[in-house]
Amino acid sequence: MAKIYDDSNVFARILRGEIPCKRVYETEHALAFHDIDPQTPTHVLVIPKGAYIDMDDFTAKASEAEIAGLFRAVGEVARMVGADGPGYRILSNCGEAAHQEVPHLHIHLFAGRDLGRMIGKA
Repeated sequence: MAKIYDDSNVFARILRGEIPCKRVYETEHALAFHDIDPQTPTHVLVIPKGAYIDMDDFTAKASEAEIAGLFRAVGEVARMVGADGPGYRILSNCGEAAHQEVPHLHIHLFAGRDLGRMIGKA
């Protein structure tokens, strides 16, 4: 099934400058900013600047430069916010069953406390 990007989503609007954000880091291919409803003491979102719905869409359509740029941005942001020492978690929900809320690929970077187990045992 073909996915159609919705350019009215909140992250597309942030990228266009229609909605402000508290920027942490920006490159040609990625933007990182603080989550407005943080789940941990450090909660930063890293998004590609391209119109990609989720990780599946991104890995199928993005250029090598975009892919490298996004993941390098995640590492740089982790170092910038000091999460690389004690540890951090990155998470990207993909699709309805994963409870993806915004239809623009975004990677959450969580840090600042013990994050516990990733998912409880089945």
